[in-house]
Amino acid sequence: MAGKLPRVFTFFIIVFLSLNLTGCGDDRPEQIAKYQQLTTQRLAQLKTGLESNQLRNATLLQQYSDLLAKQSPELAPLLSELALDATTQGPMFQSLLRRNNDLSTAANFINLDQQLAEAENVYQATDPSLYNDMLSDPVNVVADLSKGKLARVNSISREAAALANGSEDFGPGSQLVGNPSYGSWQSDSSGTSFWAWYGMYAMFSNVFQRPIRYDNWSSLRGYSYYNDVGRYRYTSPRQATAQNNTYQQTKKSFERQGKRFDSPYAKPKTGATSLSRQSASAPKASTTTRTSTSKFRSSYSKTSSFRNSSSRTTRGISRGK
Repeated sequence: MAGKLPRVFTFFIIVFLSLNLTGCGDDRPEQIAKYQQLTTQRLAQLKTGLESNQLRNATLLQQYSDLLAKQSPELAPLLSELALDATTQGPMFQSLLRRNNDLSTAANFINLDQQLAEAENVYQATDPSLYNDMLSDPVNVVADLSKGKLARVNSISREAAALANGSEDFGPGSQLVGNPSYGSWQSDSSGTSFWAWYGMYAMFSNVFQRPIRYDNWSSLRGYSYYNDVGRYRYTSPRQATAQNNTYQQTKKSFERQGKRFDSPYAKPKTGATSLSRQSASAPKASTTTRTSTSKFRSSYSKTSSFRNSSSRTTRGISRGK
């Protein structure tokens, strides 16, 4: 009888632990669904903000594009394409829509950690203040195309940025290089990676003095909001993997030649001015590519719930936040 007691005791311990483990199930799918729901609300809010001219940089982008198109009609097709980012038809807004929709399919991700990280990133990327800051890149591209007639926003001048970073001026439009909304890194027959523009953005090829090679751009690029601040939020896992593959490929090529090659994001560039608090607290661009084994921890606990975007408005963004 005494020998049976330990076995009975062990049995109850196992049952007790099993019940507790069942009660402490994985809540990541629930968090992902909640983020997706809130992001859908934020996208609707962002759509309203764009359509009612509540985002300062969106308004500037449209105004700048219209003014420069009248002064330089040959640039009108390119400016019309850039101005799309002031609407819901632009590549940035459309990318966020796709990324939010992709969250519904677990097969799009390596694991739940990556899926949850992407859910939080898309939610943050739809924050009107962050989105307004992100629009500073296309605004400044138009400003640079005007040859200084239109002022840059949220950024120091081209000359000051080149001096501060020891960077090369690749020409107007260089802020968009590296941003997967506008193009991608492709490899030629020799294995050298170069920037290939999408669609109408290929007109930038007429502006640049020569094709932009990845190895040259990596060491001499200038400041841009996407590459130095927003990359963490405005890059999908698939896009981040493609960027990392280009880096690894180039790094191996340099190593075969006995040379060292650093990531273009290893050293942040200087040049941001008057960014929102949300941008100032964003993770570094160099941390965009996560390993599949890293543990993701949400900054929103289940008990404190999520910050509901429906309670926020875009007031203040039009004043240049």
